[in-house]
Amino acid sequence: MASLREIKTRITSTKKTKQITKAMEMVSAAKLNRAQSKAQSYDPYTQKIRDVVASIASSSTDVSHPMLEERPVKKTGYIVISSDRGLAGGYNSSLMRDFFNKVDERHNSTDEYGVIVIGRIGRDLLKRRGVPIFSEITGLGDDPSFNDIKNLTRTAVDMFANEEVDQLYLWYNHFVSPISQIVTETKLLPLTDLAEENVKQSYEYEPSEEVILQQLLPQYAESLIYGALLDGKASEFGARMTAMSSATDNAGNIIDELTLSYNRARQAAITQEISEIVGGAAAQE
Repeated sequence: MASLREIKTRITSTKKTKQITKAMEMVSAAKLNRAQSKAQSYDPYTQKIRDVVASIASSSTDVSHPMLEERPVKKTGYIVISSDRGLAGGYNSSLMRDFFNKVDERHNSTDEYGVIVIGRIGRDLLKRRGVPIFSEITGLGDDPSFNDIKNLTRTAVDMFANEEVDQLYLWYNHFVSPISQIVTETKLLPLTDLAEENVKQSYEYEPSEEVILQQLLPQYAESLIYGALLDGKASEFGARMTAMSSATDNAGNIIDELTLSYNRARQAAITQEISEIVGGAAAQE
């Protein structure tokens, strides 16, 4: 059985741990609010570009673009959005587990695919598995701007345009709530679903539909990547807030158990001392 001093030391150290996890929970909650607000404010921009591109794709039979057309798949590209730091529950593990399962299901060898990865944890896991990495970004801040990933998004779109890959998928955690994040795969390129959309608004184009399409399609694909990054950041902070909340609760339970053990051991020690005093007094009579 542990001594009173050892139990007291454990109580003190656990209380310090609880203070840290509580502080991290509060910081993550504040970051989550900002990330949610930024992701929500970005959605209208992406949706408007989608509406315009879908309008052209669905209404015009003369205008075409390679990014709207499927071709035989020789190589597949994936963009995986993970985090640079841990302590976020299953945020990274569930994402990478589902990704590896899907890749093993689709491909027979690493020659058939490659990955553009955001986040140190995802990059390290991919390297350990020997997965080809086209490009990587690590060390992004908690409030990333589009300029932070502009080169990466351009690289992804150019790889498809240059036929280095024949399809491109996005993998990230979609934010539902602080306790729920859903691993999501989105087909980024080719944008074959746009022509099927029911467009409710008509547009007039200047100088022409083809020129507008040439400009907007790459921007739209890049906006989807950035939107997924913002969504992933909100999911990361939600997952970390929940993980730190659970850690704080667990620390509180451990402190209660240790305090109970400490009190019992202290009572036993006092009882032992009283018994020794009484026994010594009886021996002197």
